[in-house]
Amino acid sequence: MVPYFFIKAGAFLKEVQRKTKWPGIKEKKQQTTKALSGDLQANINEIAGHIGHSSDVSIREFVIGSSGRKAALIYIDGLADKHMIHEHLLTPLMKAEGDVKQESDSPDALSEERFKALLLNRLLPMTGVKENRDLDDILHGILTGSAALIIDGFHDGIMIDVKGWKSRNIEEPITESLVRGPRVGFVENLRDNTAILRRLSTNPNLTMIDYQIGKMAKACSLVYIKGIAEEGLIKEVTERINKIDLDDALESGYIEELIEDNYLSFFPQIQNTERPDRVMGALLEGRVAILMDGTPFALIVPVTFPMFFQTPEDYYERWLPMSLIRMLRFAAGFISVFLPSIYIAFVSFHQGMIPTKLALSIASTRIGVPFPSLIEAILMEVSIEILREAGLRLPKPVGQTVGLVGGLVIGEAAVQASLVSPIMVIVVALTAISSFAIPQYGTGISLRILRFVAMFCSAVFGLYGILLFLLVLCIHFSKLESFGVPYFTPANIFSKEDLKDFIFRLPLFTMIRRPEEFSSGHNRYRRKKKRK
Repeated sequence: MVPYFFIKAGAFLKEVQRKTKWPGIKEKKQQTTKALSGDLQANINEIAGHIGHSSDVSIREFVIGSSGRKAALIYIDGLADKHMIHEHLLTPLMKAEGDVKQESDSPDALSEERFKALLLNRLLPMTGVKENRDLDDILHGILTGSAALIIDGFHDGIMIDVKGWKSRNIEEPITESLVRGPRVGFVENLRDNTAILRRLSTNPNLTMIDYQIGKMAKACSLVYIKGIAEEGLIKEVTERINKIDLDDALESGYIEELIEDNYLSFFPQIQNTERPDRVMGALLEGRVAILMDGTPFALIVPVTFPMFFQTPEDYYERWLPMSLIRMLRFAAGFISVFLPSIYIAFVSFHQGMIPTKLALSIASTRIGVPFPSLIEAILMEVSIEILREAGLRLPKPVGQTVGLVGGLVIGEAAVQASLVSPIMVIVVALTAISSFAIPQYGTGISLRILRFVAMFCSAVFGLYGILLFLLVLCIHFSKLESFGVPYFTPANIFSKEDLKDFIFRLPLFTMIRRPEEFSSGHNRYRRKKKRK
């Protein structure tokens, strides 16, 4: 009766979520575009009315060589490369004599098309030059580091790519450090990140499609390998990105929250990473990556729950020791959720199941403790969480000291004051250490929240409450999906090939096919070799 109730409740919640629109996802309204006029001064005033009152906006008016045509170059100081503007834009245009004079002597000297062809083919020795008459596109180009060349009598502006702002050097990822593996991480520049992926793979089918996120048009790139990624998956991700309607996306977390399947779930349905090798491994499996300008974190979709317990280092070391370490991570995840609740259940309800000597030892340590085991666990767990958060927000040298010294001082003082028992300090410490073994920060937060839920269930019903909580968790896992892929794959599809890289990783030469849920006709992953 109880499982049937929870299955029906899960189906009802999923139907409610399907019918309820998330506030950030809606169809974009078609905006009316405004074009440039042929009057130079009117165009300058129009652009200046939008961005010209800022002190970092430069508007340089000049005359193009001997043609007598007035022009203006508009760019943002600090985003555009001044040296490139002076040497390769203003100097050739202002000193143009021969070609301009020859065109001026022709009968149709005032022809816009002939003069435009002269500019593009002879006077602008630059790449990334394109024409555009839409005012919104021109404003967006200026605000992203390009320079706009506006010429009197022209109805089209010429956008020139002269980006030249300072960017961070490529360094090792801080949040995903490895003992063995590449020391390369993503940076905040989108084009640097796409170049890193190009260096990792020379596959000509590696495809990158650019999108604009938000009304401020933040650059975003969808990355996949053509022929490996499923067309339906690419279409679904594209539709969700195009439906995002917000002012600006400051970080990829905005996109992650707005395109995930179930926003009511504790568990992340999109993986974020700073490691290019992790992204490339996901692309080779048939997944899709999303890169955004201004953040070093890339998004991977779709994901499964076991992915959050795996690291790229699992494939760089030998299979047997890394398989044991991966199993240790899964065990640490279980301990971080259920160890305090199991202790509360045994101490409060099931003392007879504890061995006699251990029961006597626990009873002797609890002499003089005024609180029940649940209050003990909550006091210690909340203290550990506060120390963990304080250590993250403080400067690194101070944060490490606060976390270590604070934990020792609080634990020792609490035991000396008989507020908690020593065995509870050991349980909480082991739980905290186990949570540090989880590679993904977002997954660790989810498990820390569920730890408190499990503690309350065990304090009310004992081991039955823990089993009931585990049953609800399994039902939630069975209903949860990430872009149409079951979240607990491959445990729920029982694929022989996919189980080779689940909790226990088999040798690489045995994993010859891509994951079954991403099959798109090109299912060969690694070439199988004969082994003696």
